[in-house]
Amino acid sequence: MENKRKLGKSDLLVSPLTFGGNVFGWTLNETESFKILDAFVAAGLNFIDTADTYSTWIPGNKGGESETIIGNWLKKSGKRADVIIATKLGGDMGDGKKGLSARYIKEEAEASLKRLQTDYIDLYQSHYDDPETPVSETMTALNELIKEGKVRYIGASNLSADRIKESNDFARKNNVQPYISLQPLYNLYDRQKFENEYLQLVTDEGLGVIPYYSLASGFLSGKYRSDADLNKSPRGQGIKQYLDERGLRILAAMDKIAGEQHVPLSQLAISWLLHKPYIASPIASATSEEQLKELIHATTLQLNEKQMAALDEASAY
Repeated sequence: MENKRKLGKSDLLVSPLTFGGNVFGWTLNETESFKILDAFVAAGLNFIDTADTYSTWIPGNKGGESETIIGNWLKKSGKRADVIIATKLGGDMGDGKKGLSARYIKEEAEASLKRLQTDYIDLYQSHYDDPETPVSETMTALNELIKEGKVRYIGASNLSADRIKESNDFARKNNVQPYISLQPLYNLYDRQKFENEYLQLVTDEGLGVIPYYSLASGFLSGKYRSDADLNKSPRGQGIKQYLDERGLRILAAMDKIAGEQHVPLSQLAISWLLHKPYIASPIASATSEEQLKELIHATTLQLNEKQMAALDEASAY
């Protein structure tokens, strides 16, 4: 796939779709995960996102399951040089293991490297803020990892715009690397927080944006249109919040354009994101090769101005 995009001000060239690794060790076992990763890379895509906490929400899991599967795949496939691996730290691993203190960053980076069976992480992201720890401590510790060659670039996920700005101001003042990317919640339905709180910062800082929940937990696939549909998958209950008047208005606009384009709704949701100049690479997961093909097709889908305007208008908040 030739349409790689530069991630923020880094020299990372990423595919226009990021594979969301939260499904590894959750809805996909190791064998199925390997098959999907093989197909993803065979299609010319290269960006894989995970986190140390995936998947602590499964009874019996302790976190690190997704990184472990990716690590086993890297070892078996020998494809480390072909992919860009992003992982995150700071979320709650249980037993008081969380946060962005210098000591914990050092410890957790080593644990992730070991699970991933690699000696470097391309993009290491602060998953959640740690209000107890000053940004100076966090940024200094993350930059130690960069100096040691264990991390290439750093990014932020669920930190406030103010905290990211404060972190990057510290980095500039002290001549160390700033955050180069932002991983926010952003999709056709969830627009307001990103556009009001982060968009200006993204522009000012030149951040690469890799939005998560690109399909709004599956709502934008059009599979869920009434309360009765919520039992269709383990993720169904998380979708109830989208079934309001605005949500149904978005689906109606998508239905019309999907008819014109002869594509499923999920492709429109991804394509809408990719038509926004500030988006680098939306994160989406697939649990079958069929779904993966659909997502990949979305990266080449062209929407005209009228179609983009209709989606913007239907999803206006």
